[in-house]
Amino acid sequence: MSEQKTGRLYGVGLGPGDPALMTVRAVEIIAEADVIAYHSARHGRSIARSIAAKHIRADHVEEPLVYPVTTETTDHPGGYRGAMEEFYAEAAARLAAHLDAGRTVAVLAEGDPLFYGSYMHMHKRLADRYPTEVIPGVTSVSAAAARLGTPLVEGEEVLTILPGTLPQEELTARLAATDAAVVMKLGRTFPAVRGAFEASGRLPEARYVERATMAGERVGDLAEVDPDSVPYFAVAVLPSRIGAPRPEGAPEGGEVAVVGTGPAGPLWLTPETRGALAAADDLVGYTTYLDRVPVRPGQVRHGSDNKVESERAEFALDLARRGRRVAVVSGGDPGVFAMATAVLEVASQDEYAQVPVRVLPGVTAANAAAARAGAPLGHDYATISLSDRLKPWEVIAERLRAAATADLVLALYNPGSRSRTWQVGKARDLLLEHRSPDTPVVLGRDVGGPAENVRTVRLADLDPAEVDMRTILLVGSSQTRWVKRGAGQQIVWTPRRYPEG
Repeated sequence: MSEQKTGRLYGVGLGPGDPALMTVRAVEIIAEADVIAYHSARHGRSIARSIAAKHIRADHVEEPLVYPVTTETTDHPGGYRGAMEEFYAEAAARLAAHLDAGRTVAVLAEGDPLFYGSYMHMHKRLADRYPTEVIPGVTSVSAAAARLGTPLVEGEEVLTILPGTLPQEELTARLAATDAAVVMKLGRTFPAVRGAFEASGRLPEARYVERATMAGERVGDLAEVDPDSVPYFAVAVLPSRIGAPRPEGAPEGGEVAVVGTGPAGPLWLTPETRGALAAADDLVGYTTYLDRVPVRPGQVRHGSDNKVESERAEFALDLARRGRRVAVVSGGDPGVFAMATAVLEVASQDEYAQVPVRVLPGVTAANAAAARAGAPLGHDYATISLSDRLKPWEVIAERLRAAATADLVLALYNPGSRSRTWQVGKARDLLLEHRSPDTPVVLGRDVGGPAENVRTVRLADLDPAEVDMRTILLVGSSQTRWVKRGAGQQIVWTPRRYPEG
């Protein structure tokens, strides 16, 4: 007696709603299937079934998979999640019975089966036990872009797809950071989603598409939509920025945003900084820092030497005064020995009084190097630049003595360059008057970059020849600890508790 063969499972994507957008393969599989399964709420109406209705025959076995709960509350002891897990297990068991009997089962899914679809819960429970094929479908994202008639993304732009069920602050951060976006699962979430668009400054660009390709389709500006009218099957869209006119309702005139890129490349950018860089018409900055920012079509880059800060600031403000959105690009944090001071100094002049200026923080070199080493900045610390280009060495030495006497950890910026080679040795000798020779000193060079090198030496062993402008020094206090752990790891930290007396 031959062993009975099991049936085959299909996840069938039906597209966004218009039956004409079903693929040929989807129609073929429905025709071949013995069992047609589809999800529905307790009212029994299934959007998936309605899309495929004309392909469902009288001899098809239909398996409605009716959710026990959708948006309402439940008295299930496991709550909503428990009720849904029980439902998915029971639904999978029903389909498995058909498959064990040798029947072919087609599970219908709006859009694409593996894109926020209910089918995936069946797939995860059955695909490892039965022959399975997934038939992709046109997603609501693609349908919405088509209905808007505008490019969704172009070139190197990044598309972010978000569920509207995320917390509003999370949505705000992600919308601020991305080029283009689609937010799904609206309905009850719409007020928070709209709030996130507004808080991220993207509301004037945002579009709205409801029931794309279905009866009752609606398209418009997100800002004009009545929250009480929004169904679940609606999406919010941020289309491509490339070549797009400034949206109606966007702030008129230019502005300057002084942004910090952190110590190295894109991994160190904040969402707010990413958004400001993407939205800018012009980028202004020291060429080395501009090279960290991806090139975008239509964006103008103005690179210059690192010794012309005032001229760079004035140039940026003049561009903004002519209506341009300008990002002044700074390394690390723009307010720590960087471009924010230069821009604000020039912006304080009467002729620039009407130009909006924002300063967006970045990860500092000190914080980055400290994190690599452990937590040497865990207690009070002072930040001092060793460069005597803008202040006399006597002032630097006086501040080093004061901080050393106060037993503060020190973050020493700009320790040396090709034209400044003696300051590190002078600082070391001065600190040795107040600190133990065994005091740990973290040397962080090119943190986050391809030549990153972070190591720790004794204060007495600090060699000025090993320090350059790309290096930051973190000098411990009397309480800073330096410990070797397993696998050769060394950690440096300063306890938060300071001894009394």
